[in-house]
Amino acid sequence: MATVRIIPCLDVKEGSVVKGIHFENLIQAGDPVEQAAFYSKEKADEIVFLDISATIEGRKTMVDVVKKVASAVFIPLTVGGGINSIGDIEDLLKAGADKISINTAAVKNPSLIKESTDKFGSQCIVIAIDGKKVGPEKWEVYIESGKTPTGKDVVEWAKKVEKLGAGEILLTSIDMDGTQKGYDIEMTRSVSKNISIPVIASGGAGTLDHLYKVIKEGGADAILLASLLHFRKYTISEIKQYLKDKGLDVRL
Repeated sequence: MATVRIIPCLDVKEGSVVKGIHFENLIQAGDPVEQAAFYSKEKADEIVFLDISATIEGRKTMVDVVKKVASAVFIPLTVGGGINSIGDIEDLLKAGADKISINTAAVKNPSLIKESTDKFGSQCIVIAIDGKKVGPEKWEVYIESGKTPTGKDVVEWAKKVEKLGAGEILLTSIDMDGTQKGYDIEMTRSVSKNISIPVIASGGAGTLDHLYKVIKEGGADAILLASLLHFRKYTISEIKQYLKDKGLDVRL
């Protein structure tokens, strides 16, 4: 098994890190630059910065904030939110992003995936998939910050974005997001066993055992964390030591 990555997620709205439940009822959780710097020093493996209201508000990602975050960290930075074109991607890479996460625009214009991976490389393009359970072993893709159903099947969409060149999938369970009741193991496993590119599991972490299970049982390659870290329930070093003690390969 590859080295498991621990990735703090900075969901940013109106300049502040926020966290909610099922993508709603957001509360503030700090300054993005300060939080990013803290996690970089804590030895996070990467950081994900998501401008969660950019698409809904019909605007571009906050490039100035991304620049400040990028200058404060010494680990890979993935940026998403409001990205609709090759030009948007170029702007964010110039601002200091290492990878770009695309969600709504990828669903509306799948050719953007191939265009962007052809130009910047697969390793640079992460496709975010927000899924909601709609039946036994069935999950539907939602876009626009989890507000709009698409009719697309999560597993089939994951297989398609891999064929189009995506280098990684950021998979979030809307049902489990913010609940701290555990990841959607079933959805994660269904996606990971059908594709060969890495899957970052997101949505629902509440205990250290949840993290272990989504890797061991769900087949995830990396873990995205928000509530557990933002409210200082655990440190990154505590998480990594726990996973190492359970036999997983992590960077200490």
